[in-house]
Amino acid sequence: MRILLIGIFSFFIYQLISAQPAETFLLSKPQEGEGVWSFLRRHHLDPASETERFRQINEGRFDPNGNLYLHQEYLVPVLAEEWVDPLFGLEHQNLKIRDSELKGAVFYLVSGHGGPDPGAIGQYDEHQLFEDEYAYDITLRLAKNLLEKSATVHVIVADSLNGIRSGAYLLPDQHETVLGQVIPLDQLTRLKQRTTVINQLAKEEAATYQRCIEIHLDSRSQNKQLDVFFYHHENSPKGKEMAETISKTFEENYKKHQPQRGFSGTVNHRNLYMLKHTHPVAVFIELGNIRNFRDQQRFVVESNRQALANWLTSSIVKDFQNQNH
Repeated sequence: MRILLIGIFSFFIYQLISAQPAETFLLSKPQEGEGVWSFLRRHHLDPASETERFRQINEGRFDPNGNLYLHQEYLVPVLAEEWVDPLFGLEHQNLKIRDSELKGAVFYLVSGHGGPDPGAIGQYDEHQLFEDEYAYDITLRLAKNLLEKSATVHVIVADSLNGIRSGAYLLPDQHETVLGQVIPLDQLTRLKQRTTVINQLAKEEAATYQRCIEIHLDSRSQNKQLDVFFYHHENSPKGKEMAETISKTFEENYKKHQPQRGFSGTVNHRNLYMLKHTHPVAVFIELGNIRNFRDQQRFVVESNRQALANWLTSSIVKDFQNQNH
C-alpha cells in the first residue's frame, strides 16, 4: 500500500509540474483554394510549428500530393486560453494565454538546491534567507510568464505545498522533489538526477528550440555587492548567445529604471556539471549575493522578484526570436 501511495503521489506531482493548457479539437473544412498554411493561419496557428502535427492528427485525409480536400473536415487543435495550475499557489493558479510569442519553445526550469540542501544562507535583520526558497519563487514566476506566452514548461524542481509567495521572508522546508523523486543530499547524485530527468524529457519533445535555465543565488562576503552573472558551457555557442542576450536585456533595464546605477554583470563559460551534461542548450544564472544587504533587496521585495522574472522572460523572447529569424 505504501508503494502504491508513493506512486500515486509521484504521478500527481508530475502532473503539476508538467501541466499545460488542456488541448481540444474542432472540425473545420477548408475554403476554396486554401492550402495547409493558409488554413492553419485562419485558425490562428503558426504553420511553421504546427504543420507537421496537423498532418499527423489528420493522417489519411489529404490528397496524393498532400493537399487539402475541399469538402473534407479536418481536426484543428485549439489551445484552452485559460486554465488552473495548483503548482503556482492559490493566488496565482489561474493562468491565461496572453500571446503566442513563445509557441513552439520548450523550457526546463531548475531552481538551485532544494530538498535537504537549502543552498546559501544569508542574514537579514533577525531573519535567515535561504537560497533554494528564493530561487524557487523566482523560477515559478518565470514559469508562469513563459506558459502565458504559449511555451511548454517543465518545472524540474517542484514544491507541491508552496506556490508563488508574496512575503519578504520565505520560510524553509524540504518539500521539494524532482518529478516526485526525493532529492538526494549528495551533490553529484543530485545533479545527475536532474540531468537524467531533463535529458529524458528532451528526448520526448519534438521542438527544435529547447532551453534549460538554472537559477541560483550566490554567496560571497557581506560587503561584496554583485550584479547578475550568466554562465554557459564553453562548447555551447547557443548557450553563450542566450547568456549574452539575457545580460544585455538586464543592462538595458537597469539603464532605464536606475540610470545612475550602472551594470557590471558578466557572461562567462564554466565547466559546471549541468551545463556540461544536459542535452538542451543550458544557461546558469546567479542573481546576486544573498549575504549582501543591497543585493538582498532583489529577493526580499516581492516586486523585485517579479521584475527579475519579467526581465528574464523578455530576454528569453528575444533569444527565441533570434533563433527563428
